[in-house]
Amino acid sequence: MRHTISVLVNNHSGVLSRVSNLFSARGYNIDSLVVGITDDPKVSRITIVVRGDERVIDQVEKQLNKLIDTIKVVDLTHDDFIARDLALIKVKAEPHTRSQVMEIVQCFDGKIVDVALKSFIIEVTGKESKINAMVELLKNYGILEMVRTGEVAISRGKKVHEETEKQVKVKAGKAGQSNL
Repeated sequence: MRHTISVLVNNHSGVLSRVSNLFSARGYNIDSLVVGITDDPKVSRITIVVRGDERVIDQVEKQLNKLIDTIKVVDLTHDDFIARDLALIKVKAEPHTRSQVMEIVQCFDGKIVDVALKSFIIEVTGKESKINAMVELLKNYGILEMVRTGEVAISRGKKVHEETEKQVKVKAGKAGQSNL
């Protein structure tokens, strides 16, 4: 089963390396890994998409929690959450196919962010399935290059409990002090 795991960590060098090493050392394949700063510059959120049964995911969560810079680990898979992916796709756009490519982009709520003599660069965000469907249609015109971010995810409607919020601030504060 596919799992989306959200990990809050102290934001400093080496943390991402330790997280990815944890997976490779145990032979777990990561489908997607995205990291970015949160509203607190001392804290980053790592979104990891990994496949495994409940036993494997439970082990992954325990190992992530053992890392010194880990603040909080949440398997979002069974929660109500929003996930999005971003893709930039360079596709052939010959004069006789430009309007067709533009129609596809419009149908998928994408944007053409660059126009060249014989190509477009398209930006599209959404669920993985939406992007996959658009890619399949664009293959007919010739995809020249493509890059995707991987999945980012966030829980819907829930607020972080005050206790957890305090925990995050305390751990993040300690991380900030250790960098001085």
